[in-house]
Amino acid sequence: MMKLRNFGRMAAAAIVIAGAGVFNASAADDVSEAQIKAARAMLSSIAITSQYDLILPRVAVQLKATLIQASPNYESVINEVVDETALQFASRRGDLEREAAIIYAKAFSEEELKAIAAFYTSPAGAKLIKDGPIAARELSKAAEIWGSGITRDLSAAVNKALQEKIDALVKSQPAAQQ
Repeated sequence: MMKLRNFGRMAAAAIVIAGAGVFNASAADDVSEAQIKAARAMLSSIAITSQYDLILPRVAVQLKATLIQASPNYESVINEVVDETALQFASRRGDLEREAAIIYAKAFSEEELKAIAAFYTSPAGAKLIKDGPIAARELSKAAEIWGSGITRDLSAAVNKALQEKIDALVKSQPAAQQ
């Protein structure tokens, strides 16, 4: 029975730790609902919060590992309970969306948010979202090659210039000092 009590304490602690620093509802006081609505549309157009979709599953996996390590005899029960409970928490994903909207609403005016959303929902904006990462990766490769060429050429040019300067200095010194 002692293990189950510890199990409960560990589960509660893990949930508190995982939820630490969740969201401040008073942060919305600085922005209007129209700004938040525009920010949500903009966020949706660029799918910026999709990168956080794995937070809840990752926390659930970590919690399972911690609890199973503490009570390996209850692995199946732990998996079942964590999975069921995590599904109940999935609805809290909206809290992150609202916080993201507030953050962007504070950074941009309603008009700017609408303009950004309009761009990213346009064919050009959609193409930028789709092909932008590929272009950025290719640019990174090109910059690396360019940097290698600059390094090689700068080094060669500096070596040549130094050699010329040193040769000139040596020639200009009296024979006794050479």
